Amino acid sequence: MTHDNTSAVMSKFKAIGAKKICQPKQLVFALDHDIQNQDEVNLKKYRSIEAFAKEHGVDFYPAGAGIGHQIMVERGYVVPGSFVVASDSHSNMYGALGAIGTPIVRTDAAAVWATSEFWWQIPRSIQVVLEGKLRQGVSGKDVIITLCGLFNHDEALNAAIEFMGPGVASLSMDARFSISNMSTEWGPLVAWFPVDKLTIEYLRGVHRRLQEQGIERFALKSIDGWAANPPHPDPDAFYAARITLDLGEITPHISGPDTVQVMQSLAAIEKKKVAIQKAYLISCANSRLEDLEAAAWVMCGKRVAPGVKLYLGAASAWVQQEAERLGIWQTLLDAGANPLPPGCGPCIGLGVGLLEKGEVGISATNRNFKGRMGSRDAQCYLASPEVVAASAVAGYIAGPHLFADVVPARRFKEFSGNGKGYSEKVEILPGFPEHVTGRLVFLPQDNLNTDAIYGKDYTYRDDITPEMMARVVMENYDPQFAARTHPGDVVVGGFNFGTGSSREQAVTCLKAKGVRLVIAASFSQTYLRNAYNNGFLCVEIPALAKRLREQFATEIAAKEKTIIPSEDVEIDFTSGTVAWRGEKFIFPPLGSVPQSLVIAGGAENLVATKLGLA
Repeated sequence: MTHDNTSAVMSKFKAIGAKKICQPKQLVFALDHDIQNQDEVNLKKYRSIEAFAKEHGVDFYPAGAGIGHQIMVERGYVVPGSFVVASDSHSNMYGALGAIGTPIVRTDAAAVWATSEFWWQIPRSIQVVLEGKLRQGVSGKDVIITLCGLFNHDEALNAAIEFMGPGVASLSMDARFSISNMSTEWGPLVAWFPVDKLTIEYLRGVHRRLQEQGIERFALKSIDGWAANPPHPDPDAFYAARITLDLGEITPHISGPDTVQVMQSLAAIEKKKVAIQKAYLISCANSRLEDLEAAAWVMCGKRVAPGVKLYLGAASAWVQQEAERLGIWQTLLDAGANPLPPGCGPCIGLGVGLLEKGEVGISATNRNFKGRMGSRDAQCYLASPEVVAASAVAGYIAGPHLFADVVPARRFKEFSGNGKGYSEKVEILPGFPEHVTGRLVFLPQDNLNTDAIYGKDYTYRDDITPEMMARVVMENYDPQFAARTHPGDVVVGGFNFGTGSSREQAVTCLKAKGVRLVIAASFSQTYLRNAYNNGFLCVEIPALAKRLREQFATEIAAKEKTIIPSEDVEIDFTSGTVAWRGEKFIFPPLGSVPQSLVIAGGAENLVATKLGLA
């Protein structure tokens, strides 16, 4: 699946030299991000995407049909045991249906269009054993908020999460979608749920609705097959770690402000009476029927508090139609909600209803990075639809039910060994640099996200040149970064560098600036994909990042965002070492896939070669 970024993928596809899509029925185009934008430039882009889809026989969903991820599940494109990717970071959502759902980037998407293939590094697997049952007034959103806040030291970063245990059966499908969807913010690449009776019931409903429209994505016998023999782990599967969570211990919690790694119990924050100006019931995380119904029960017969604006957008046109049929939609409108078309909108910082300077918002979305939903001088908290609705009515962060101020037990166990994996024999390929030297530029912040590296104001514009990108790089992190850095620099970051969205401009803007490579304690795997798909070097060296923290503790305490010492850093790819100030730090040698991508200058050139076009 690609959404508004289909236009950028089209450009890459054409740049490769490809003339036709290898398997058109593999693809889905769904316009959902900037659908409120009626500027001719945007409308022209939308028309070109629709025309391209028609030309190549690709399934196309226009603005207003719904958010792409919701369309993928409710329109039958995701089935158990399948491998489903989208050029959007919240593709983890597909794991709720027993599929592998994982994000790819725009360059990957162009390669899939041209060849039906892409590369993927198989991640480690972690069990998340769910015990007990959620209490009344506790939702799937509270489960994922708890996981993000309780295990917030990269325990699940870049892993494949397998949910299991007796607690799974008590979770509704909409709760599972919310958990899998927002697992992106937690850090996993995959958030997989087992296929059970509830999954099968959901798929039968999808099949029935599609048949009424004369569409059959899968047959009834396929559903019977998934019921009889669902996808399951091998008996001897190796897990890197196990997390155990008692659903009965969970109470409503709030993420933030401005990060999902910090959570507060509803009971604790309610006492502070944190005033809000905006509330949001939108997004692919929590705007399905169950979410809207929960909010409607809270708001029935009540009104949004004076001084508060509540924005409402369904996950899809079908969800809105069902909510209207059941009276849910009217209940929310009667309470004072401002309706938006089915789409992303404020969640991605586009359209009406954005957070203004000094405002505080509470949202049932999945991401609350600073500046994500509007001004960087605003604050955003995340919560369940019930809590968002109750807060909109109260005028401050509040819930509809009373809960004790408790935090579930933190149970995490790592396992030694590396399973049945193998290590690739590495040698430096011809054309790959053996050494790189450059001025060290240290960015000490952990979880430096893609919004900070390359802001939303530029992401969906097709007229940005490399020179323009170089001028706005890191603008949301440090407005002085572009002026203080120069070509040839080597950036060193903290843990989980490049977390957040799948926008590849967070890589190409650094490349445009002339940065030689990025070293970090760890990377978002999506960011790594983007980097190597664009022929850009990235290396993980946690020891170097920790040493720099020690060396520049005073500067970090003074909240300096960009620290530039005088010494160069030297990277030796032949020995897998980095030298700085007389010390050496070791990193795993790069394998043949990333080397080949760097040598070729990115995946586009490799694909062109494969197609005989280069």
